[in-house]
Amino acid sequence: MADEITFLPLGAIIQSFKVGGIDIVQGFPNQDLYVSHNSPHFGATIGRVANRIAGAKIDSINGGKSYSFVANNGPNTLHGGDVGWGKRIWKGPTPVGLRNIPGIEGELQGGETVEFTLISEDGDQGFPGEILVKVFYTAGKIVEDGKEITVLGQEYEAELVGGAEETAINMTNHSYFNLSGGPSIEGTEVKLCTDSYLPLSEWGIPTSGPTTYPKVATTTPFTLEATGPDFDDCFVVDPSSSPSSVPIDTRSLPLTKLVSAHHPSSKVHLDVLSTEPAFQFYTGKWIDVPAVGGAPARGPRAGFCVEPSRFVNAINVDDWKNQQLLKKGEKYGARIVYKAWKE
Repeated sequence: MADEITFLPLGAIIQSFKVGGIDIVQGFPNQDLYVSHNSPHFGATIGRVANRIAGAKIDSINGGKSYSFVANNGPNTLHGGDVGWGKRIWKGPTPVGLRNIPGIEGELQGGETVEFTLISEDGDQGFPGEILVKVFYTAGKIVEDGKEITVLGQEYEAELVGGAEETAINMTNHSYFNLSGGPSIEGTEVKLCTDSYLPLSEWGIPTSGPTTYPKVATTTPFTLEATGPDFDDCFVVDPSSSPSSVPIDTRSLPLTKLVSAHHPSSKVHLDVLSTEPAFQFYTGKWIDVPAVGGAPARGPRAGFCVEPSRFVNAINVDDWKNQQLLKKGEKYGARIVYKAWKE
């Protein structure tokens, strides 16, 4: 799979994912360019806490202690701070043999798996506790309804090993998908698994529990046009289930197809599946990357993101808190799967 899917030690980044000759993820030719130009977080593994923490502060963990962080997104902390896990150098990719991807129908051909590991120190970006975190990528192919499908499985595992009794965690991958083979996602047809979302303040913090998304009928196919619809929203997979029932380790839960997308011109298709209870769907409004290193300039709507995760700011909401609260002796876990093919 080395010629189709590549990774980098920086941020355990997914650098490329080629389907039918089209690289469907945004990226750069080399790691140095990610250091200098990756303000959108192309392909990065996000942590310690993906998405936003309200007021750049955890109100109460470890027996009522509060923790403050850098405010790098208005008044909030975004994607783990100024030097989140997506900007750290991980150990890897280390080959760890062949694995299956649970929940995928059909026999997986290949299954080559690599591991990335990182030690996030007690006090890293202000967060309490030392965490040992692992990311496993498993790549292969399946045949489904006569189509050869490229599959990339992602597995996250994190353990609080010292320095505190509790900490917060919420991991995801921040790949930007572009199925068109061109500069824009214009023309991409998309369908979400849900029309339930968390209403957000102007700075992206939920203002209430799940309600129906008002702008677009998301559970029937719709088209991403040149300038709209514009998404940067946290969708809830199953609003009928209690947010407090989400386990800290979701890996044993069934995969849900969160988003299906395809582009009629390129005939490239993508499904994103996960065990997670929510996902941020973002259509790339703020992308602003100059032409560099042989890669073209990337602007607004050069890619869309599907970021499976826990509820935004869950650590500060009593009924959601357990989704992100990692205790010593427990393991956090989550799984994400990308399936892509060309007609």
